[in-house]
Amino acid sequence: MSQATLNADGKFDLTSRIIAYESGEVTEKEFVELFQYLVDTGLAWRLQGSYGRLAEVLIGEGVIKAPQKGLS
Repeated sequence: MSQATLNADGKFDLTSRIIAYESGEVTEKEFVELFQYLVDTGLAWRLQGSYGRLAEVLIGEGVIKAPQKGLS
């Protein structure tokens, strides 16, 4: 995970990443990191439907990994 995706506490800055994604201001690396994080935490399927649908496409194309059983 790149430093740009971490907040001052060293944690993933989800709010800033989603705002940047929605504004079209993320790099490809940040995009992949965001969606991998959303899948890993299960948030991809709790946010609006487009996040889950895109996560499924990215998993299917091998861009990100599917969630491990029991994690989300």
